[in-house]
Amino acid sequence: METVELSKAGMVVSRVVLGLMRIKQLSDGEIRELVGAARDAGVTMFDHADIYGGPHGCEQRYGDAQAVPASERDQIRIQSKVGIRAGFFDSSREHILASVEQSLAALRTEYLDLLLIHRPDTLVEPDEVAAAFDELHTSGKVLAFGVSNHTPGQIELLAKSVRQPLVVNQLQFSLANAALVAQGLAANITGLDQSADRDLGVLDYSRLNDITIQTWGSIQKPPPGGVFLGDHENYGPLNDALHDVAAKYETTPDAIAIAWITRHPANMQVVIGTTNPNRVRESAAGAAISLTREEWYHLYTAAGHVLP
Repeated sequence: METVELSKAGMVVSRVVLGLMRIKQLSDGEIRELVGAARDAGVTMFDHADIYGGPHGCEQRYGDAQAVPASERDQIRIQSKVGIRAGFFDSSREHILASVEQSLAALRTEYLDLLLIHRPDTLVEPDEVAAAFDELHTSGKVLAFGVSNHTPGQIELLAKSVRQPLVVNQLQFSLANAALVAQGLAANITGLDQSADRDLGVLDYSRLNDITIQTWGSIQKPPPGGVFLGDHENYGPLNDALHDVAAKYETTPDAIAIAWITRHPANMQVVIGTTNPNRVRESAAGAAISLTREEWYHLYTAAGHVLP
């Protein structure tokens, strides 16, 4: 498993992150098998959020299953997210602190390696976020901080008050949902929908400021969503191209879809949300494949994106 250095946090973590948003209905044994397969494949980072499975539902299942023995806690990195509530967003100091306490109890751990603000809250008071982060960091309950789904301006607004570096930004990105790179490749082209700037240059901003992008929805189609792998009706050329490239590397289309993301020099982490141990292994294998430029662009255009 390749690793990524979160330099501002002093952490070296796996390129692939296992997202645990779908484990609520799994048995303890199934959770342990899933996490064990990930660890065997070299995954050292596990992604949660307080909202997954209902308030702290998936965190509780993870803690109940005791997927990683307490004696091995220092061998993994656990991150969680806070800020989405039923019908509204809440980045208040009180909610951040209360939610982290509940996450720690559910996960049966004394600290989070990373805490992310899950969605930008337009009512955010940056000084409140800063106060919460200070309390959590000083107490040792959270080691490092980041955001999810934030624009450069929203990050700058928080950074003006927050004293700790914001080290990651979790963003939606896949071959089929590639606005993160597609806009820059077709900038200044009039009349092309792909040229619309929807994220305000967050890719280049992240690279300039040493913020690691964690991709979510890595095999997903644009809204209303679903998986593009195997969807020959809507993504026939892409699936054909994935199959061809996979045959060359003697691997699976799933692995190549992950390899396409990890080939980008932004050195992204890939969050996978599968509950299938075999797909975890395939994703880990894909992260180790270095596609050629020709292969990368071939897959990009096969997905329907434009090269001017």
